[in-house]
Amino acid sequence: MLEEEYNPPRRLPTRLRPAPPEEPAFSFEIRTATSRDIPDMLEIYNHYVANSTVTFDEDALTLREMRGKFRHVVDELHYPWLVAVSPSGMIFGYTYVTPWKQKAAYRFTVEDSIYLSPAATGKGIGKALLARMLDAAAEAGIKEVIAVIADRGADASIQMHKNFGFTEVGRMGKVGFKFGRWLGTVLLQKSLKKPKKDKP
Repeated sequence: MLEEEYNPPRRLPTRLRPAPPEEPAFSFEIRTATSRDIPDMLEIYNHYVANSTVTFDEDALTLREMRGKFRHVVDELHYPWLVAVSPSGMIFGYTYVTPWKQKAAYRFTVEDSIYLSPAATGKGIGKALLARMLDAAAEAGIKEVIAVIADRGADASIQMHKNFGFTEVGRMGKVGFKFGRWLGTVLLQKSLKKPKKDKP
């Protein structure tokens, strides 16, 4: 027989055992997106293309298409594009705005988009991204933000926008067809005020 069979290891009483190490608190930061974030953002977006009606796209975006969109929004329009990242650099989600319409008179009105990694939902990241995006959009001179949200399966997104002062301004029925069913959209709108600069 082995020695440990003669002398089984002793176990300290529960009250005398050292406390297990605490798990690190969940944390993230929001920063301006860079071109290095594009592959991770593309993976998040294409998940929703394939598995949800959050986006009405039916075909996955290519890396080239995502790079083109990023370049247009950030480099050409100078609109904000933000990401939420973990301390180790993992992308939890992202948000950006695009022109509401192409005609010049709409130039102060945008549509917002927010996408989260499936594992990052329910942790307050969407709220944090939207809050920072609204501030960044106001700083960029944007006056109106429109949210266009599917009328099925997106109640949490609709409520989040309302919590930030968006008002429902309309609904359109059966304007999209995906996964074999008709889908409508809910339109919400928020007016922005440019943040006041601190006095020197």
